[in-house]
Amino acid sequence: MTTFEKTPGWLDWYANPSKPHFTPPPGAVDAHCHVFGPGAEFPFAPERKYTPCDASKAQLFALRDHLGFARNVIVQATCHGADNRAMVDACIASNGKARGVATVRRSITDEELQSLHDFGVRGVRFNFVKRLVDFTPRDELMEIAGRVAKLGWHVVIYFEAVDLPELWDFFTALPTTVVVDHMGRPDVSLSIDGPQFALFERFMREHTNVWSKVSCPERLSVSGPRALDGERNAYHDVIPFARRIVEQFPDRVLWGTDWPHPNLKDHMPDDGLLVDVIPHIAVTPELQRKLLVDNPMRLYWTEEVK
Repeated sequence: MTTFEKTPGWLDWYANPSKPHFTPPPGAVDAHCHVFGPGAEFPFAPERKYTPCDASKAQLFALRDHLGFARNVIVQATCHGADNRAMVDACIASNGKARGVATVRRSITDEELQSLHDFGVRGVRFNFVKRLVDFTPRDELMEIAGRVAKLGWHVVIYFEAVDLPELWDFFTALPTTVVVDHMGRPDVSLSIDGPQFALFERFMREHTNVWSKVSCPERLSVSGPRALDGERNAYHDVIPFARRIVEQFPDRVLWGTDWPHPNLKDHMPDDGLLVDVIPHIAVTPELQRKLLVDNPMRLYWTEEVK
């Protein structure tokens, strides 16, 4: 049996999350989460930049039920590289309640892509955060995007706001729906009306194939989990940014927990508290339903929506 030693200082996921005060609408989807291993069953990739704790499908599904969600979108974690077995195993075990986003290489065959589709995969992820992955040539990524577009898949892109200018031409040439992780990681210490966030708004406004996840306030926040006025509005410095994206592009937004929260350095969030941020960024029942039900169902469970 293979054993793995966690990266020094690794923060494990929060084992006893609170019950959210906010009740998600029926059919709500946690559209961004991961599984890690377990390493003894699904070994971590040799080229990984970090070694996490185990975070199994059973633990993910228990969290889903505890938080009041109906479905998950499981995004391939970089610690597993292009070995999608742990993610696919979770999708299979979900009995149709989970979809997947894979990491693939140029060498993948059409038959292997079709097999992933049959198992519930509906997208591929391209990661441009340099500390997490090695560089992949743009021509290889564009070739992959063209191949998965034929299956009706989308491309998930993960990048940091300062890198959007240099990535703009590549992103806007992608031939399918593009989903941005975590609003492109804006610097929330800067003005919401400043040039950095304005560029991201322009990116979405000018390219109607671009969607955004309004997730991960725990990664973006400077103020941290401390709430104001005793309310459950933690990470309050991120709320205006996420609310603006939800209100400008209500039909192209998604939300997710990011459980089990890889690579956080200063604190591990209470997932119940993260759910209670939702009514602060999607302030009406209509916006909440679009964010949590209608949009993810349209993107990931197309056959059920038709």
